[in-house]
Amino acid sequence: MNTSSGAEIETGSFAPMLSVLWPPGSIRIVDWNINRGLKLSGILDYLRGAEADIILLQECDLNARRTHRLNITQEIARRLQVNYVFGREFQELTQGSGDSPAYHGQATLSRWPLSKARIIRFRKQSGFWRPRWYLPDIEPLQERLGGRMALVTEANIGGRTVVAYNFHLESRGDDRLRCSQLEECLDDARHYSAGVPLVMAGDYNMDVTRSAANTALTGARFRSVFSKPPDRTTPGSLLERGRPIDWIFTRGPVRSDSASVHTTVTASDHFPLSAKVAFSS
Repeated sequence: MNTSSGAEIETGSFAPMLSVLWPPGSIRIVDWNINRGLKLSGILDYLRGAEADIILLQECDLNARRTHRLNITQEIARRLQVNYVFGREFQELTQGSGDSPAYHGQATLSRWPLSKARIIRFRKQSGFWRPRWYLPDIEPLQERLGGRMALVTEANIGGRTVVAYNFHLESRGDDRLRCSQLEECLDDARHYSAGVPLVMAGDYNMDVTRSAANTALTGARFRSVFSKPPDRTTPGSLLERGRPIDWIFTRGPVRSDSASVHTTVTASDHFPLSAKVAFSS
């Protein structure tokens, strides 16, 4: 295993050396908010069976009390024997201590090499999570330092570069805030040529088809891997049916089929999404 850690990004490798004669014609992508990794055994069971080339995870804990101080991303990568990049979204003030801080964020994993990882920290943020002197440091209040962000990583798929945007848009506030955060990712994506395959996936925290996000994504030439809106991706409560808030979009010389929401998987409060993405000639 090789690992490295910066102020906000940790990378590591458990993957064996790949010997590739030519690039594959297609890859499988999985996107999933894993709810901190609380049900790690069930998460691993699904991911082993998914046999994905690129895995995009949100809500991954690092050294948090609720997940037994594990580095959830590293543990998944070790068990699956893949490469990983983890980006810190928040420091979880109620889950660690001054001497042993806890974090929470996004992870991108692949059996293919990963490189050029970076974070887009959104300019517009909700103030809901910031600590306040008059509030106690107790878990239900989820006091945090940091902010919502996108983790951008390049995967080398047998000599072909695929750029993955892995983000978690704000759960508080309204769709205008979430759309402004999405726009920052779309602005960044304009730096890549039309010939580079891009994946933009994560927890959008909104039904894209019912917001200005649909117009923004279409205008930036992104296409959903689903031919129709996916099934709701969070279980509904007794008072709410839930909404499709987890999405996978692609841009560039790729086409997608076999997209699914795996509603039988109960290892998180979100369902995993998967899609086969084929490279165009």
